[in-house]
Amino acid sequence: MRYRVVDVFTDRPLAGNALCVVVDPCPEERMQAVAREANLSETTFVTHRGEGEYTLRIFTPTVELPFAGHPTLGTAWVMGPGRWFQTTSGGRVAVTVDGDGAEMVQPDPEIREVDEPQLRTALRLDRIVGSWRAEAAGTGHLIAAVDEPIDSLRPDPDAAGELLDRHATATLAVVRRLEGSTLHVRVLFRGVGIAEDPGTGSVAGPIGMLARRLWELGPDLLIRQGDEIGRPSRIRVHAEPGDLRVGGRVVLAAEGRFALHR
Repeated sequence: MRYRVVDVFTDRPLAGNALCVVVDPCPEERMQAVAREANLSETTFVTHRGEGEYTLRIFTPTVELPFAGHPTLGTAWVMGPGRWFQTTSGGRVAVTVDGDGAEMVQPDPEIREVDEPQLRTALRLDRIVGSWRAEAAGTGHLIAAVDEPIDSLRPDPDAAGELLDRHATATLAVVRRLEGSTLHVRVLFRGVGIAEDPGTGSVAGPIGMLARRLWELGPDLLIRQGDEIGRPSRIRVHAEPGDLRVGGRVVLAAEGRFALHR
């Protein structure tokens, strides 16, 4: 089975968020094991391809996901330029692809404010502006807006894990406004323990909608993420009700074959 490794939200290999796209058909019972072998945050499998559309399954090394942002963009880019409609168990999204990258349409998220005093303990930060839970495409996120630098963020993994469990999500995003319409974002997620994601497309849309409300920004935003873990990502967001789009550059990093026998 042929595969490609692409880096999403970057214009150079070995940066951004890496994704393994399995190009050839894979038996369903092998998908989880292949994703474990690839050992990237996500591996995708195109299970059906039609005229301008395809069906996708997304796996981490341990579980299947209903939807994820950078796997959507990276897979569509591998499929080729044009406009695609992607279907996963989390829903159907439109993705536009050119030679440089991809942009997806996201549904408007449901965002509700939550009172979460434990954020100060979990993030080891003092100036918390507020906290919200966002839900979109079957995926929930806890978002904390802060008013202090997060370059040296050192979260408490136990407290962060308790927060994720209490809000029934695997993702805790921390956002701070920088100059103009640029946002600094760091995203913690529950994998094996508490890890950090270099570029998170699924939460970028909700963050964009929330940031406009908090800081009275225009609709076009840039998210800076991943620098602190050596995988700098740059995510473009166009955030308007009914017109929420998330995109970025995509580059090929590697390609090869899984030497498996049926």
